[in-house]
Amino acid sequence: MEEKYILTLDIGTSTIRSFIYNTRAEIVGRAVDQVVLHYPHPGFVEIDPDELWASIVGVVNISLKDAQLTAGQMTAMGITTQRGTFINWSRKTGKPFHKFITWKDLRADKLVKQWNASYVWKLFKASAYVLYLILRSKRFKAGSVFKFMNTQTCLRLNWAFHNIAAFKTAVQEDDALFGTLDTWLLYKLTGGKVHMTDVSSASATGFYDPFTMQWAGWAMTMLKIPRAALPEVVDTAGDHFTSTIPSIWGHPIRIVSCMADQTASMWGSCCFEVGDVKLTMGTGTFFNINTGTEPHASVSGLYPIVGWRLGEELIYSAEGANNDTASIIKWAQNLGLFDSPEDTADIATSVLDTDGVYFIPAFSGLGPPYNDGSAASGFIGMKPSTTKAHLVRAVLESLAFRTAQLYNCVLNETNYSFHTIRLDGGVSNNDFIAQLVADLTGLRVERPVHVEMSSQGCAHIVGYKLGIWKSKDELRRLRKIECVFTPRTYMKKSYEVTFSRWQDAVRRMCGWYSGGAEAAAAGAPDCAAPLTPQPSFKLLPARKKNGSISK
Repeated sequence: MEEKYILTLDIGTSTIRSFIYNTRAEIVGRAVDQVVLHYPHPGFVEIDPDELWASIVGVVNISLKDAQLTAGQMTAMGITTQRGTFINWSRKTGKPFHKFITWKDLRADKLVKQWNASYVWKLFKASAYVLYLILRSKRFKAGSVFKFMNTQTCLRLNWAFHNIAAFKTAVQEDDALFGTLDTWLLYKLTGGKVHMTDVSSASATGFYDPFTMQWAGWAMTMLKIPRAALPEVVDTAGDHFTSTIPSIWGHPIRIVSCMADQTASMWGSCCFEVGDVKLTMGTGTFFNINTGTEPHASVSGLYPIVGWRLGEELIYSAEGANNDTASIIKWAQNLGLFDSPEDTADIATSVLDTDGVYFIPAFSGLGPPYNDGSAASGFIGMKPSTTKAHLVRAVLESLAFRTAQLYNCVLNETNYSFHTIRLDGGVSNNDFIAQLVADLTGLRVERPVHVEMSSQGCAHIVGYKLGIWKSKDELRRLRKIECVFTPRTYMKKSYEVTFSRWQDAVRRMCGWYSGGAEAAAAGAPDCAAPLTPQPSFKLLPARKKNGSISK
């Protein structure tokens, strides 16, 4: 039997990865390149499309060379990308009107605040609430608490319409095409034949209604989003993506799937059943739960997104996000707190606690349960006795604390029974954080052998669609767990005071960039509080010779 190969292209916020998998889901070729981010003005975070395209073409070539294979030997390829990063280009020429405006970009922050505070939007939400009381529709319940966020595409797109003259003119002349990164990439790979996005990427824009599975009419009307410029929304996998043009890699490659990174991660972690949970700790932290065939209407800021659609199979996910994770660790490294991220677990366990120091990880604001884009980052509680080790520990603890808060939000709003968190992402390699997440949530935490779950999930769905792997049970058998972190019940009480004091510190930093007093006085929603006593490392856990925590 001839071997089949699946090429995956994973475009994240900081890296581009290309992997080639065989029929045993083994990686036979790989390549990684960096995504170059541009910061032309304070708060602006952009990607140059020409630079990105060159990196994409190059990284695939290197992975093919590493596998000693050619494009013609690829059975198919799958694509997974970061969400919310978008660009607009000419329908006639294919040339972009501006650089990619990424999901971490804050240029529309003023618009976000204005819209959330506007009477028009308050009336919209009030009307949705009245309709919810009458009809008991989850869609109207979600609309009654919907809040604009910088990570959503909609208001950054509105900003582009009003501030980029060439784009505005093109819209008026019906010469504009809009696309998140996946849409633009499909357009480029197919030589302009395809202008599509899948349901998982569309649902993360903020103006695709997961309840009706259509672009939201209210958004196009209120935010002046041109319907004619929007891509067709399609299934997560299928023949509709066609193939790459031969001139890119010397031979056409069939594109079977294109999906959002967090959806791909759910597939890689085999979160196929209702209540399955995966936790990605990469550039940001994303806590996703499979909610089955019904979107989740949240009151605390969890976002209802479409997981995937494969023909008749439509699966939803509830997502809580914290936008700063790996970026926090990189900042701490640049600050000189440590030489390498690999050292941080040992540094953190070299002290018994943080000596009363707390860190708030909010460079991009705070997600659920605070949902505060004006929160500030910072250390609180520093004193003459504070050392670098205390600061490092405070940073790592803060990332685990935010994860525990996301979990508490999910626990408060759902009736699912949780047993296991399936962990992935670069930060998941940190034993201290992984163990603390297990302790705070009381759940078993599984870390896979390969933490690049977006790439693996992308390969899974391609192979599943092609029949290389016949069932989801077969995919489950392909999962390889490197380490299991079991919650330590004796640690819960010892962290109760620390977690509570950290939440006090967070409240002080809420609303910092908008005055602070009102937000701080309001406090955090109930799900900010620990559901069980959740506590502060006062005991030094046993360590292996390499410094990692014993499991």
